[in-house]
Amino acid sequence: MKPRVEYPKVAPGALAAMGGLERYLADCGLDASLLDLVRLRASQMNGCAYCIDIHAKDARASGESEQRLYALSAWHETPFYNARERAALAWTEALTLIADSHAPDEVYESVRQQFSEKELADLTLAIVAINGWNRLAIGFRTIPGTYPLKSHAMPNAARPVTR
Repeated sequence: MKPRVEYPKVAPGALAAMGGLERYLADCGLDASLLDLVRLRASQMNGCAYCIDIHAKDARASGESEQRLYALSAWHETPFYNARERAALAWTEALTLIADSHAPDEVYESVRQQFSEKELADLTLAIVAINGWNRLAIGFRTIPGTYPLKSHAMPNAARPVTR
């Protein structure tokens, strides 16, 4: 397996722009573990093996439990996630499947009860970002398993972007 296009090399400016959004998200105030769950769930839904590898590794290294990682694809059926996480995961699913769901009012009302307007804007930007990364990795066939786990001395999204 080899990538179709090595987009970091052919479009470094675009990669830098995406990296800027990730740096913003790293400092926006949302809990890093929540962002890990959102990124992993969207990547599962999109079938992005490269990003699943990244975000499972990052979440595990940040202390996320194996049980919660394994159950994430069936989060609706488990007691392992709190109300805030459940609302964020429902919003993630609604926006990731936007063509099907059109972000239903009931999902919005649920997430709005758990997040301030600023937090909701930031959560939405995180969902937009991971869906963009998924489309780049899937479309250009970025090779899964090549992501080297980095030190957790700095937040996930503040690390240099290696996608």
